Amino acid sequence: MRYIIATKHYVCQSCGLSVTQQELIELREKLKPPVESEEDEKEKRRKEYLKWWLSSKK
Repeated sequence: MRYIIATKHYVCQSCGLSVTQQELIELREKLKPPVESEEDEKEKRRKEYLKWWLSSKK
């Protein structure tokens, strides 16, 4: 992205998208993956381990 001082917009050089700084911040926030809590992460690892353990017993 390139900043154009005259219009105070960021412009993508490959697709031509033009956004203000605030719009760019909002787009970045929207595209960020959701942050998982520590408990969610532990539960996810536990389930993955259990799935692996059960599949290795076949």
